[in-house]
Amino acid sequence: MAPVIYAMCALTSLLCTWLLLRSYFANRYRLLLWSGLCFAGLSVNNLLLVVDRLILPTSIDLSEWRLVAGLVALVPLLYGLIWEEE
Repeated sequence: MAPVIYAMCALTSLLCTWLLLRSYFANRYRLLLWSGLCFAGLSVNNLLLVVDRLILPTSIDLSEWRLVAGLVALVPLLYGLIWEEE
């Protein structure tokens, strides 16, 4: 059951990325850009999780890379929420 859940989470974050960025290019509302970039990073995080848990052997651990990807994913949204004025 875990592979199905991991795959669904990765696909959902990719879909959210696509929808947010498509909406940004249509409306040019900056918060959509920051949210789309955040979800793009979260998509990378979820894809790393799929690779780590399902593809690579257990001797290789990508948990540090996943944590870094999650942190980098949240930086654009945090910037947009704090310093953007609109």
